[in-house]
Amino acid sequence: MPLIVTCKHCGQKNRIPAKHLANTGRCGKCKSPLPPASEPLHPDPALFDEIVAQSTVPVLVDFWADWCGPCRMAAPEVAQTAANTAGRALVLKVDTEQYPQLAARYNVRGIPNFVVFRNGKLVAQQAGVVRHEVMESWLNSAA
Repeated sequence: MPLIVTCKHCGQKNRIPAKHLANTGRCGKCKSPLPPASEPLHPDPALFDEIVAQSTVPVLVDFWADWCGPCRMAAPEVAQTAANTAGRALVLKVDTEQYPQLAARYNVRGIPNFVVFRNGKLVAQQAGVVRHEVMESWLNSAA
């Protein structure tokens, strides 16, 4: 299940397979570069599983909910992490209200809850608000 990325130059919609989300690609129409994912992605469970299993770079997952004040405080830090690690890591946001089964799979009891995957395996997990520097250090350690 590829992600659809719109080319900023020509507007063409391009399918990007999960394993290439951290790579710079090329637009199928105008051949302009398609930069690696630099914003948090909001996958459904099927895309989540595909990204975690196939990613060639570490994956940070933010389990959050809209009603959660600390989650809202963490959101800019998560976005900064995605921007700072583009091409070296992927950042996902999973809404625990929309996808409670994903949260349950990883024993998420308190949010925000951050999980780091490498090669499809969970390598770190921590609940609570942290700064982007901490998230980036987790991703660097996982690399």
